[in-house]
Amino acid sequence: METWDAICARRNVRQYLPKPVPEADLKRVVEAGWRAPSAKNRQPWDFVVVTDHGQLQELSTVWRGAGHIASAAAAIVLVVPVPPDDRRRLTDQYDVGQATMAMMIAATDLGIGTGHSSVGDQEKARSILGVPDDHLVAFMLGVGYPADRPLTPIRKPDRRPFDEVVHFGRW
Repeated sequence: METWDAICARRNVRQYLPKPVPEADLKRVVEAGWRAPSAKNRQPWDFVVVTDHGQLQELSTVWRGAGHIASAAAAIVLVVPVPPDDRRRLTDQYDVGQATMAMMIAATDLGIGTGHSSVGDQEKARSILGVPDDHLVAFMLGVGYPADRPLTPIRKPDRRPFDEVVHFGRW
C-alpha cells in the first residue's frame, strides 16, 4: 500500500478476527513507533507487546473504553517515565502520540487494524505488565485483523469539512 493510501485507509478498529498477527509484522509495527520523532530526540517511550490472551483480557479492564483489547490479537502498550513537570508531561504526550500514529499507519499498510485506548487504573496496568512505579502506562493500542471489513482508503471520511478546518496565514 502507498503511504497516502495507508493514511486514508487508517481507521479505529475495535473488532478483530480471531487470527494471530505474525511476529515479524508486530515487530515492524513497533519499529515504526521506535522510529517516530520526539522532542530533543529523547525517545521517552518503552513499548510492551502483549499477545497472551489472559493478559489482554486483564488489560481490557484498566479503562472503560478498552474492551476491544480483550479480543485483539495483540496490544502494544506505551509506557513513559513519570514526568518531573508539566512541560515534560506535554512533550511526552505529544511524542507518544507521534509514535502511536506511526504504528497505526504501519499496521494499516500491512492490512492490520488498530484501536487506541487510554489507561485509567495505573496500579492494575503496572501490575499486569510488571511496569515499575516510576513509569506511567500511557496508552494501549489494540492490534489485529479487522472483523468487519478490510482496510481500504475511505473516500468520504466522517470529518469536519476541510475548508472549515484548514486556515492559511490567519484564522
